Amino acid sequence: MSLPLRPAVAAGEWVAISGQVGVADGVLVEGGVAAEAKQALANLVAVLEAHGLTTADVVKTNVFLVTMDDFAAMNAEYAQVFTADFPARSAVAVHQLPIGAVFEIEAWAYRGSSS
Repeated sequence: MSLPLRPAVAAGEWVAISGQVGVADGVLVEGGVAAEAKQALANLVAVLEAHGLTTADVVKTNVFLVTMDDFAAMNAEYAQVFTADFPARSAVAVHQLPIGAVFEIEAWAYRGSSS
């Protein structure tokens, strides 16, 4: 099934990155929130790199969890990717996510911050 979305959209100096879940090779990774967050964050980094950006260019993220009980495990993986000058972040619990995921992240990046 083809989805009606793009991984990212540039609007001037801004790049909006669509929600990334823990999919590798078209399949949701196994291992719960830590594994999914690690893969989703790797997917986010790949989208950033495709636009000539890095995590240093990210100014805002929105994190979606199926349960806030997963917050600490998600945060540990998040801290491996965003290590300094942290972006602003929201984290909310939702009823469900696409394809049975328990974690999703979207981001806004600004080309003028370091690129």
